[in-house]
Amino acid sequence: MNVQTRHPYEGLLHKYTNAMKGWQYRWFILSPETAGAVIAPSDEDSNTFTVNSATGDMIKLRATDARARQEWVDKLRAVTEMYTRAIASSHPPLPPREHSGNSSRTPVVKLEVLDAFANCQEQLRKVEKHNLALAQSIENSDLHLDSDLLVLKAMAHTTLHTLSQCLNILYQ
Repeated sequence: MNVQTRHPYEGLLHKYTNAMKGWQYRWFILSPETAGAVIAPSDEDSNTFTVNSATGDMIKLRATDARARQEWVDKLRAVTEMYTRAIASSHPPLPPREHSGNSSRTPVVKLEVLDAFANCQEQLRKVEKHNLALAQSIENSDLHLDSDLLVLKAMAHTTLHTLSQCLNILYQ
């Protein structure tokens, strides 16, 4: 667990309730024990983002500014990634399924399939390094609050995370 996810993170955010009541202030506490979710910055402005929880609930939130949104998004993603890794480490991959209809035979994984997965994992590791470099470049630039760059950073991270999860699902 890294330092970013070790302690609760809390603060005021606007929560979109419905069309009648609109946006309402709420105090949010992000605890490291929180369950998994997908965090997505919104295209509508640089302050809004959504949290799609593992339970199926979707919460639309708005921070006071782009920097606050990025802090919330980064911390939420760190906690959900930690949670996903914890689940993955406690649940080993399922054995490969055989599609021939003969259930008495032991499933055989071809070497080509294992090589393909290893190649995909290696490519993802390379992309993760590039994504980290991109995020650091944006944060260290004078334009680190530019909404387009924040969206680029968030979308790159989300895309990489989604691809990683898809590969894990295929592997299982």
